[in-house]
Amino acid sequence: MNPLLFSIETYQELYDFFLQKGGNLAFWLKDSNIEQKVTDQIFRSNNGHQSRWEKGFRLLPDIKASSFSLDQPTIKVGVGKDLSKASYTPEALKNALKHFHPWRKGPFSFFDLFVDTEWRSDWKWKRIEQAGLDFRGQSILDIGCGNGYHLWRMLGAGAALVWGIEPFLAYVWQFLIAKRYLPSKKAFVIPFGLEILPKKNLSMDTVFSMGVLYHRKSPIDHLLDLFNFVKPGGRVILETLVIEGEENQVLVPSNRYAQMRNVWFLPTIKTLEQWLSRCGFREIRLLDVSQTSVQEQRSTEWMNFDSLATFLHPQDPNQTIEGYPAPRRAMWCMHTKK
Repeated sequence: MNPLLFSIETYQELYDFFLQKGGNLAFWLKDSNIEQKVTDQIFRSNNGHQSRWEKGFRLLPDIKASSFSLDQPTIKVGVGKDLSKASYTPEALKNALKHFHPWRKGPFSFFDLFVDTEWRSDWKWKRIEQAGLDFRGQSILDIGCGNGYHLWRMLGAGAALVWGIEPFLAYVWQFLIAKRYLPSKKAFVIPFGLEILPKKNLSMDTVFSMGVLYHRKSPIDHLLDLFNFVKPGGRVILETLVIEGEENQVLVPSNRYAQMRNVWFLPTIKTLEQWLSRCGFREIRLLDVSQTSVQEQRSTEWMNFDSLATFLHPQDPNQTIEGYPAPRRAMWCMHTKK
């Protein structure tokens, strides 16, 4: 099979899920022409990196993964013996995967080739595991899912079907690499931003929003969207940047924050919990608060641009280079009314 054709056909099971779910998801599928939009978005000709991604995808080995692991810190797809049986070298695989630089979320291992990503995303997942949350049998939506690292971990934790939305095509192609070798696994990524989704009644068991809220110009609207995406009694897992302080305090960066241009609101924990309550959430549970370290986010061979160490103040790692408090992230779990 043409590997690029596969990347289109892999969505069919997700579309079937939308129809089975009914309600707004089924209406959205039928009325919005989303199937054609997904295909056009992945293969749009006006993207300057498109030819590189397609070339890299074609260079990947046309083999089956003899094993996989989705419940360990590193997502493992296949083993080295799979390559040797096909007379395909680790060097050739590395060359193919480098077409998709930068690799930001992970880590991954493809046929024993370790992809050391910028973020140790397994650290974030460990915080979720330590909270004792149960995902068995659930349908889950991940807003801003990146290359799908956490989608695979959700499946490894027993979820029935997981899907995400992600506007950056490089990360969508990275997801499709893993999906190519795990076609039977019910994980999918829609290559668009939040605006593509219908606004109500998606009836998900759980919705994730990690590292998104501070990029939204209207954080309250984002929280209301999350509320409306889950079924009655469903839950939302939210992770975002926060600052220390009391209720009603919010940092609004004047320009950049840790060299990021699009950071709008960094509330205190008490302020965000007030927002959550006003939006209708109940059983609001703070799972974790952690200052991001240069061990969790750093430059690597697979993401060789500047990373957190460059974005912190050279004389004070507790401040950003602009003089704001260094990145501190908090994570919550909360429910809607039954």
